[in-house]
Amino acid sequence: MNELDLISLWSKARWHIIASQLAPTLLLTATIGFMALGLAEASLATRLAAVGILLASGILGAVAQISAANEGLTIIEDLTASQATSLLASRIMQSAPLLKVVKYVTPTVFVAVYVALILALFFAL
Repeated sequence: MNELDLISLWSKARWHIIASQLAPTLLLTATIGFMALGLAEASLATRLAAVGILLASGILGAVAQISAANEGLTIIEDLTASQATSLLASRIMQSAPLLKVVKYVTPTVFVAVYVALILALFFAL
């Protein structure tokens, strides 16, 4: 694969990373809004349904995000192996550490927020 093909693949992987964060972020934010409207006082079944929706979307989002980060790291490895010379390729290769943030830190933050929401939904803290 040539440098231009790899850069094109990088752009797609980057978009997948961004898109994978949208649904979980929106659902977590919406849940906080619903809590302000009384979700924490809703029936147990409703609260369990909310937790299930958050869990399912969070798992799917994390899988998509980790997969896209892995693809991005592989593209960077391929750019490095091909001895890409453009400034853009150089900047992409320098972003490898940031993909580790996407792969590990962001899902961890989502889990922490998820746990906080579960505590708020089921326990008056």
